Amino acid sequence: MLKLLSIFRAVSLCAASNQQSNMNSAKLGAVLDENDPETQALMDAGDAANTSSYEEHVARLKAEAEAQDCANRLRVAQEQLAEYAAQKEVDCNGLVQEADRLRDDLERLMQHPDSTAAEFQQVAQHFNVLREKLVDAATEAHAFAAQQASDLATLKRSSAQADLPNDVDMKRARDDSTSTSDDAQDGDVDTSGEDDDADDEPVRGTISSQPAGLPSTSFAERARYIPLRLSPDERKLLRLLESALNVSEYTDKVDILTWRSKNQRIHAQIRDLCAILSGLMVAANYKRGQELIRDRSFADNAEFFQDIFELGRRYKILNPDKMRSEYGKLMYLLMDSAEPAIQELLEFQCVRQLRTVYLFLEERGGLAMLDDPLMQPATAEIVAGDRPRHEIQRDIKVKERAREALSRRYRSSRLSEEEILLCIYSISDNNSYLLFNRDPIDRFIQFFHRYFRPDSHEPGYSLGIQGGRDGARLTHNHERQYHYVLQSLTLWREISTEMFKLWYLAESDMLREGNSYRLCDTGQGLNRVQSAPQVGRAMHQILHRVQSCIGSWVGSSVVHLGDHNVPNALMFIDKYTQVPRILNPVVAVLEELPKLYRDPNLRQYIDSTFGGVEQCRKAILVDFCRHAFDGSGADNFFDAGSCIDGRLTSAWNWCSKLEKKSYYHIFKLAGWVGFDGEVKT
Repeated sequence: MLKLLSIFRAVSLCAASNQQSNMNSAKLGAVLDENDPETQALMDAGDAANTSSYEEHVARLKAEAEAQDCANRLRVAQEQLAEYAAQKEVDCNGLVQEADRLRDDLERLMQHPDSTAAEFQQVAQHFNVLREKLVDAATEAHAFAAQQASDLATLKRSSAQADLPNDVDMKRARDDSTSTSDDAQDGDVDTSGEDDDADDEPVRGTISSQPAGLPSTSFAERARYIPLRLSPDERKLLRLLESALNVSEYTDKVDILTWRSKNQRIHAQIRDLCAILSGLMVAANYKRGQELIRDRSFADNAEFFQDIFELGRRYKILNPDKMRSEYGKLMYLLMDSAEPAIQELLEFQCVRQLRTVYLFLEERGGLAMLDDPLMQPATAEIVAGDRPRHEIQRDIKVKERAREALSRRYRSSRLSEEEILLCIYSISDNNSYLLFNRDPIDRFIQFFHRYFRPDSHEPGYSLGIQGGRDGARLTHNHERQYHYVLQSLTLWREISTEMFKLWYLAESDMLREGNSYRLCDTGQGLNRVQSAPQVGRAMHQILHRVQSCIGSWVGSSVVHLGDHNVPNALMFIDKYTQVPRILNPVVAVLEELPKLYRDPNLRQYIDSTFGGVEQCRKAILVDFCRHAFDGSGADNFFDAGSCIDGRLTSAWNWCSKLEKKSYYHIFKLAGWVGFDGEVKT
């Protein structure tokens, strides 16, 4: 009986528990019922709170980005104003010294009444020179003040008429202390770098010698940054990569201003690209493609994707005119893939170290070859020019014999003759790059020295510019502009000489884990703003070496990098690969003019318009040296002006106005088609 009562009590408790559970379920259903007014009100209140929190968070991000951008601009402006004030102090001290000398001469003449007329005339000449310098200083000060007033009025007017928010999408939350130190490195001139001796100007012989301008003439030092040339099998994979990047919409779908799930978008786009590559691999090589997609796991094929992405980077460095749009997608994709959260989603790393000649030889024990004296003739560029054919053939045979001797001398079980030749060809590619990208700067400097002198100028061929006139933002007399142009050209030459090293460091900065970026509107569309400390240090070393060689510096030495002017290292590389595209056509026209002059009809046109070949050359050079270096091309003095990057901005601005020049038809007759190089259509 007691047992039956216990069972009954247990059943009753279970029934009561079930009833309570049903009641709770009913209440929960009522709470979750969207048609219930109270529930809907609660949900609306929650959505409003989430929306308000989201808007506050976005507003905070915008405010932080705007504050950081304003702080960077203010720092750069203060640096440029400090340099400008220091230069004005030097100029004023020079004028004071000249005035003191003139005063001493006058006192001497007053103490000697028997002074000759020649002495009085000499003092009068000194007085006229001093007066001209004072007039130039007053003109420059007036032009600078007027330009600043105009910029301020434009800024006020644009701020009142337009409300352009600085939208920002944060990626990889930045470490404030790290970003501050990086920005300081990017903005300040590093005077603690090595004071390398300046190299002499190159001597152009039958076979070009070791490229001048490098900090070290060692092939081992150069080989550290020279990518290895692609093998035939790698070139097949390159075609797959180019095709996949060509159809990819990576940046269109990732670099957009939205809040929700950017990591998921990045993950999806990278997987889509890998899937496209796998499909193309099946089409190109069915057997290998089947092995690639057998398990449908990208992580199992990480080495394949690392290799194909790396060879695309190598090819671009060796061929700057190729992959004009695909390379940017590739670098931004790899930049995002370096994020730890993305690597966790992908389950593998997309980035591997760039294969250089030095690393390739180091792995195979062949570094001794880089110190062999035969490396110079084996990799030298043969410049034909106007030399006889038998001399060219002789140089070719010398080069071939040097290559054969090196391949036989350093071959081993780990390093074959074909691999040795591949390394030699890769170094020769670097020499070819210098021939077509640095040598035009040397030839332009030769024309510049031929037609201009710093202390005098022909009537009508002065290099002097004045702010506010013909679009110029700077005010320089002839002598000051002469040195300003020569310094800019010399700096461009050194940058072109070390472009492979700068490119290597730029990729290292972009793909370094933990190097954050922020997506924001820089005034030229949405860009990824990211610091580049390694490139910044290398640039300051180059700048310091050029300044030490020249002895004095005209204008600002501020390097824009990681700000709204040059957002990241990729933009920096893109800017300075434009230098040969600007100077090559100008030099080609100057050299083509004598050939055009042989035609009777063209001779008549050149004589009637310019007065001859020499006058036509000087007209082109004077206009280029004035307005390609006049501080134009931006909205204010600090974004263009005389800073390191502003010099190139002015040159771009000159290119855009070529159609309005009086010598435009000469460019067309000489075969000019544009400054943009080869573009895929």
